[in-house]
Amino acid sequence: DAHLEVKGHSQPYCHLNHGERVNGHRPSVDVMFSAVAQQFKDKAVGIILTGMGRDGAAGLLELRQAGGETIGQDEASCVVYGMPKVAFEIGAVAHQFSLDRMATQILQLTQTARRENVG
Repeated sequence: DAHLEVKGHSQPYCHLNHGERVNGHRPSVDVMFSAVAQQFKDKAVGIILTGMGRDGAAGLLELRQAGGETIGQDEASCVVYGMPKVAFEIGAVAHQFSLDRMATQILQLTQTARRENVG
């Protein structure tokens, strides 16, 4: 078990970090979101889905503060509304969608961002 990180500014690559547990987890979603926020800033999309606890909330907030788009699964479609709930409560989630609408909404958000960056 290892944390997934993104490294290498000019040529990004995935790196497995076997460091200490973060918030009791290895792998930790917070570590991954934080690495993505630092690497890609406003070009990133972070998505937090059903799950127990708070892992991922702080990292997703960091990603949002870096200018990335952030999405959380809504309560109605979650098996366990833990991780998305905490992320929403701390202001990390910009958009909440049901699981059956998620793919369409991700495409719309990324296409809108791409058009804004081009034009």
